[in-house]
Formats: sequence, structure tokens, C-alpha cells
Amino acid sequence: MSQQTNWVPTSVDLEKPSAARAYDYVLGGNHNFQVDRDFVEHVMRHQPEAKRFAIMNRAFMRRAVLYMVEQGIRQFLDLGSGIPTVGNVHEIAQEADPATRVVYVDNEHVAVAHSQLILEHDPNAAMVQADITRPRLVLGDPETQRLLDFDEPIGLLAITIGHYVLDDQDPRGVFASYRDALAPGSFLALTHLTGDFDEAKGDELTEMMKQTQNNVIVRNRAQVLEFFGDFELVEPGLVTTSRWRPEGETPDPSLNDGLWAGVARKR
Repeated sequence: MSQQTNWVPTSVDLEKPSAARAYDYVLGGNHNFQVDRDFVEHVMRHQPEAKRFAIMNRAFMRRAVLYMVEQGIRQFLDLGSGIPTVGNVHEIAQEADPATRVVYVDNEHVAVAHSQLILEHDPNAAMVQADITRPRLVLGDPETQRLLDFDEPIGLLAITIGHYVLDDQDPRGVFASYRDALAPGSFLALTHLTGDFDEAKGDELTEMMKQTQNNVIVRNRAQVLEFFGDFELVEPGLVTTSRWRPEGETPDPSLNDGLWAGVARKR
């Protein structure tokens, strides 16, 4: 792809890779740059499982959204939604019910620009450009308020976003603010990078991410569990992405996905 494309906002940093654009490349998207592709290839040389981790994570998101839809959820707030690729939240949920409303939140310029473009003619979905570590701004944004009714259950998605919230940004407080804003019957789905499995090479990835615009922190299972607060985890609890209500064949028990994943309900 040429570096000069008509979808590139002038504010985009082309010198350092972006996590959102790298993830887009791994998933087969085309809204990324050579610097992002070079970074992914570098990661893959050190962590050959990275692509599988990303694919399993995306598949988990789909299953989590469908599960929430089955439970009656018709509005979603997707934190750190990234660059739209095939199988976005609004596509999955609106296929079941076209009236489903979705608010995406991200602060990566390409993610915001491309999301706004594809949602231009969808009155039930919107993109909010904001830092997810500032919940009051996200929750009070006019588009959030227009589309979401916080008196009714909401599906809150925090897919591969928690590990970008560093300890000095008060991650437990950030997640608590979002949980507190939700009505009973709401759900929280999240995935989080962990160093609990040798395959993940979490510490190595943390170091490699320092080359990008986005630092990450790996957390263990107990630390990830804290982000659910007093929400009640649905079966099978907090597991790796491929082990959460898998479709088809049972996942290979010898493989881990480098990410903890779970869905919980507010009582």
C-alpha cells in the first residue's frame, strides 16, 4: 500500500507504529503503513503465536457479542474499538437486530477517521474520539448520550484495551467508573494480555511495544479479575480466548492464547 492515501488524517504519526494499525495488519486489514507492517514482522519473528492470539481474540469478541444479543442486549459501548475490519460489533449485532445501537470509542486517528467513514450512513452507530481512561468524557459525549440509554442494560466491551491502561492511570478506577454507569442486567466483556503462559512471552512483548506509540502492561489472572468488580462471571468464567464458549472443535488443551477473556453480568 502506498503511504499516500486519501484516508490518512494529517495528524497521523508515520514514524512510529501504532498498536491499532498493527492489529489491523495482523487481521488482514489495509489501513496500516509500512512502519506498522515492519513492526508486526519483527514481533512475529520473536513471537510466532502473535497472529493466532489476534485471531482468537477477534473470534472471542464475536462470540461475546452474540451471547449478549441472545441475552437481550441491544446497545453496546466498545472501548478502544480500533480500526474497523470485517466483523465489527455493529455488523454482528445489527444482523440479529438492525435496531441495535453501538458506540465505538478510540483515540487513534486512523481508527477514528475510518470508523466515521463507514458509519456515516448508519444512524444507530457512532464513533467517539476520546481517551478511554477518562470515563466521564466518554460517557458524557453527545454521541454516547444520543445512542445509549443508561437506564437499560448495555454491553460494555473492553477487548484488548485494559493492558494499555498503565498502573499510573488507575485502571481499577477506570473500569469501576464504567461499571458504575451501567444498569443492572448489563454485561462486561474483556480480554487482557497476560504473562501467565510461557507462549505469550508477555515481558518480551511489553519491551517491543515500547517502540510504538502504545505501551502495554501484562497482568496475571487475579489482576484481570479485579476489573470485573462484583459483576458475576458467566460460564466458563475467566479463561483464555479460545476456551470461552468455543464453536466447533474443542480447543487444543496444549495451546494458550496469551490473553485472559471473560464476560460478566451486573446483578
